[in-house]
Amino acid sequence: MTIQDLSKLKIDRSKPMLRPRRFWPWVMLFFMVLIGIFGAFFISERPILVETVSVSLSFPSQRETVLNATGYAVAQRKASLSSKATGRLEWLGVLEGSRVKKGELIARLENRDVAANLQLTVANLKVARANLAQGEVELVDAEQAFRRSQVLLTQQFISAASHDTAQARVARARASITGLLAAIGAAQANERIAQVALDQTLISAPFDGIILTKNANVGDNITPFSSAADSKGAVVTIADMDTLEVEADVSESSLAKIRIDQPCEVQFDAYPDLRLAGVVARMVPTVDRAKATLLVKVRFLERDPRVLPDMSAKVAFLSRNMSDQEKTPLLTLPIRALTMRDGKPVVLVLRGNKVQQVEVSAPQAGSDQILVQGVAGVKLGDKVVSSPDPKLRDGDTVRLNQPINPTKPGA
Repeated sequence: MTIQDLSKLKIDRSKPMLRPRRFWPWVMLFFMVLIGIFGAFFISERPILVETVSVSLSFPSQRETVLNATGYAVAQRKASLSSKATGRLEWLGVLEGSRVKKGELIARLENRDVAANLQLTVANLKVARANLAQGEVELVDAEQAFRRSQVLLTQQFISAASHDTAQARVARARASITGLLAAIGAAQANERIAQVALDQTLISAPFDGIILTKNANVGDNITPFSSAADSKGAVVTIADMDTLEVEADVSESSLAKIRIDQPCEVQFDAYPDLRLAGVVARMVPTVDRAKATLLVKVRFLERDPRVLPDMSAKVAFLSRNMSDQEKTPLLTLPIRALTMRDGKPVVLVLRGNKVQQVEVSAPQAGSDQILVQGVAGVKLGDKVVSSPDPKLRDGDTVRLNQPINPTKPGA
């Protein structure tokens, strides 16, 4: 390569140098504006965390409750039925839940030996009565012979000794009648004893009631006090459902709030919507020193066949009797669900993931419940926002605030 060729490689700095255009600031600005627009959109659509309460049934009697207590339904007439005799259970005619009438046969022990003994005593009684009939005939014959001997003696056709013999025969016949009557009495007593022994093998209902438990099966050995090995005492347990009462423990410090014949309302855990009217029947005059409570017995004024012994119950002691109209439950909400919008009391009902504004009536002064009975758009079980945020409006998207369960893994 020559020097002339190398001169061609020299940079000509006399011409102006072109600089590249910078577009990246504009690109960054575009993306920042785009992110801002999407961020504002998502923030505006982000669900609001809320807590809810449910529309529930409320009874007017709750406002008249002066004291609440818990207890159990107890049958005041209850019996464990067994036999006085000892033997093997041969027949059982009831099951749990069977209804029986007073005197109805429930079970029978094996009693063929006792029945045979009863038949023997009946036969002995018949023999004693037959002997009495024979003795009466002999007495009649002896009295007739005595009267004839009296006539013959006056005519001196017989001796005095023969007359005395006839008189003695009458005396013996009368004495025999007395003995035969006593024998009949003894035979009747033996018959009653045998009948009682037979009856003791039969187990009957002492009153109208329902069989609660069946404690023995056919083939089990039954003893009066269940002292023998592999034996059973009570065959069944029966209760009179008409004597069901609620026994509730009342704190000693609250005794001034209750009285005899005070109206009550009984609610059962098994049937939350069932409320039965009652009245304070008795207060056991003994305080449980360990628990500092008094046992109060509440008698039912209304009965329901679903109520069973030993059901847990809640007793509300009322300040006054409730009318029939006041026994009807009403739809209510806790007062914390109430909020004001445009000067009107409203509640925000959850519809899917959005809220619907529903106008309601203002609650009564001092009441902690909002009456929503008959309000359009509100029904039993609806979820309503509790303590709603003033910024929350009709149609806003919400999300339930559910606390994390610390027992779950990863919580």
